[in-house]
Amino acid sequence: MSMKNITVFATVLLLIGACGFREGSVTSAKPEFVTEYLAPVRIVRTSGPVEDADVLLSPYAGQVSTTEDRLVTLREGASLLLDFGRELQGGIQLVRTIHGSHKAARIRLCLGESVSEAMSSVDDPETSATNDHSVRDAEIPLPWLGSVEFGNSGFRFARLDLVDGDGEEVGLVAVRAVSRIRNLDYLGTFRCSDERLNQIWQTGAYTVHLCMQDYLWDGIKRDRLVWMGDMHPEVMTVNTVFGNEEVVRKSLDYVRDNTPPDEWMNGICSYSLWWIIIQHHLYQWYGDMDYLKEQREYLRALLHTVMGQMDGNREAYAEGRFIDWPSNDQPAVIHAGLQALSVRALEAGADLAFRLGEKVLREECLAAAKWLRTYVPDMVENSQAAALLSLSGMVDAADASAIILRNGAEKFTSFMGYYLLEALARSGHYSEAMDLISDYWGRMLDLGATTFWEDFNYADARNAARIDEPVPDGKFDIHADGGAWCYVGLRHSFCHGWASGPTAWLSRHVLGVEAVEPGFRKVRIEPHLDHLEWAEGTFPTPQGIIAVRHEKQPDGSVRSRVQLPKGIKCVK
Repeated sequence: MSMKNITVFATVLLLIGACGFREGSVTSAKPEFVTEYLAPVRIVRTSGPVEDADVLLSPYAGQVSTTEDRLVTLREGASLLLDFGRELQGGIQLVRTIHGSHKAARIRLCLGESVSEAMSSVDDPETSATNDHSVRDAEIPLPWLGSVEFGNSGFRFARLDLVDGDGEEVGLVAVRAVSRIRNLDYLGTFRCSDERLNQIWQTGAYTVHLCMQDYLWDGIKRDRLVWMGDMHPEVMTVNTVFGNEEVVRKSLDYVRDNTPPDEWMNGICSYSLWWIIIQHHLYQWYGDMDYLKEQREYLRALLHTVMGQMDGNREAYAEGRFIDWPSNDQPAVIHAGLQALSVRALEAGADLAFRLGEKVLREECLAAAKWLRTYVPDMVENSQAAALLSLSGMVDAADASAIILRNGAEKFTSFMGYYLLEALARSGHYSEAMDLISDYWGRMLDLGATTFWEDFNYADARNAARIDEPVPDGKFDIHADGGAWCYVGLRHSFCHGWASGPTAWLSRHVLGVEAVEPGFRKVRIEPHLDHLEWAEGTFPTPQGIIAVRHEKQPDGSVRSRVQLPKGIKCVK
């Protein structure tokens, strides 16, 4: 995209945002969600008596007729495995023709985020396949000369088995995915001279887009829930790509309204800390004082709950001690992480109290945070502990980054990886961070991912098969045989919003856009190209769209062109 195109794009968006309803004009409300019917892009495999399966790849008019001359015929025992090309949220539509018996046929439908999952069965005790949180494996009746829609899950692949065709042929004219996705414009964009990073940015954005359903979910197959700590990377991506979306505040308020302030959100102490941190980010980003005032009473009570869980200058949470799953059996890492998050949440709370005119609460939070800072846990050579302590300003950024770089991609996790990247940026290791993004998140793409996963054990990738093909002998099945904790095997979610961190990170640090004042009234543009030749993109703010293009010059300097909306001042 040229700078001219960026400028035109940004200007168009600004004009659209400035236009409101005019008396006498004809307008229609933009639907909140879009439903799309999508044909498969590939037949992965067939078995049993199946004829003319490629018909399913053709467009379907959306209406069954009595004169269908192109159809797929199945007999009992037939099986089809279809690939819809990318991860989707929704279900499947089956359309049967006039061909064969009038009796309803029974189809077993199995959805999967990988070929292995689609080929699995929840009835098989030898597999880790489940119907937890969404039904993805079930038998459904298919009427003669009619259609049926079934399912509400996350998937890319669908297996159809004809389990009862009354001994006759069953004719299908279409099998389509029914995709339900929020009707959003990608206001934020990112492109650079490294196409792999471009693909990673876009994949992270799409991952969160799928998770933005009625609430901001963690996953679309499993964990279709509002997990507060998991929301933090998602919120940063939503802000970066989609701007001020109501689903974020709706989700924050849902958990607040269902959790008394003297209890922990989702039963996890760190998740209440993350709620405070997210509230602070939202205020910094949008400067929405009306929304902040709605949090006043709950925020005050929650901050007092947090301060009541300290033992001198150390955190002492009795319950719900959690940072992330890979560190869940490492008490020293959990302690270091909770100490750091407590400082960060209390200082965020102090700033919010200041905005709200709560002077006493502000002083209480600052005093508690200052006292906690007098005790710094050991980083125990752990990347997560090092990153969280660094981001709270409790350890030297260079020392923390040295641990993260020594551990490398093998110690990254999908969730905490975002904070490892942020810690590397804090010490100026932008090039190394981009290399790790390319290595860790890019390896998921190499294995066939179209969205980012709940967890990814980098070491498992060495001998792993792609997720979009049957697993050959001698290859590791990264879905069926991988995973741990709550995501063992096929229960593992392959579309998890907490894994979208690189999208927010690349826009923030490569494009270099940073709010200096709440609501983006003042911004700083400080790009970090490092080994990139150029980078460009757009960045949504409450004042409109910022558009930038940065180009490395022969002498190594960077030339930047910036388009700022009215109401934003750029400062050094």
